[in-house]
Amino acid sequence: MAVRSAPYVTSALVFVLTCSSQQHRAQAAPPPPSLGLQTAVFAGGCFWSTEKAFDGVPGVRSAVSGFIGGHTPRPSYNQVVRGGTGHREAVQVTFDPRVVSYRALVDRYWRTIDPTDRHGQFCDQGPSYRTAVYATPAQKSAADASRLAATRALPRRVFITPVLANARFWPAGSEHQDFARRNPARYEAYRIGCRRTARLTAVWGSAAVG
Repeated sequence: MAVRSAPYVTSALVFVLTCSSQQHRAQAAPPPPSLGLQTAVFAGGCFWSTEKAFDGVPGVRSAVSGFIGGHTPRPSYNQVVRGGTGHREAVQVTFDPRVVSYRALVDRYWRTIDPTDRHGQFCDQGPSYRTAVYATPAQKSAADASRLAATRALPRRVFITPVLANARFWPAGSEHQDFARRNPARYEAYRIGCRRTARLTAVWGSAAVG
């Protein structure tokens, strides 16, 4: 867990928790989803928050934190955040399309990020925290249509977040998985300290998620 000075106060402590700096290497890529299930990959800044935004959505079977888009195999967290690997923090969502559509998941994703920030998200800034939808060829038209609808919902803002071609996804270590559920106090300190909710509300109003 990385800790740095900032104006978030809890009791006598003054700190902001940034997305974890554990050094464990990424796990091997997960097996393909069971018959009938599909996957979607979203880079949304700190993967703790992106994972939390999709956990519990009807039709979502799992949300796995990891890294995507880079050229270093099995990257560690520290390698990614130092830069040079090309990876972004991302979440691979496995879902049942008979319950929830891919388009509905992409529509939800936009409301979990600030798509006008080209450098990262909230207090997590740098290449590994840049946002993107990673779409397969079969998913691209739905992702593009969702992005167009989201840009029209923010007509006075410069919409940065792209739709990119899907790439190799590397799951992060077990200490990163289900972080918000397993460490609710630490996650809440991070969320409040980074002013995540306030910024999302400023961008999306009542449609904000997270």
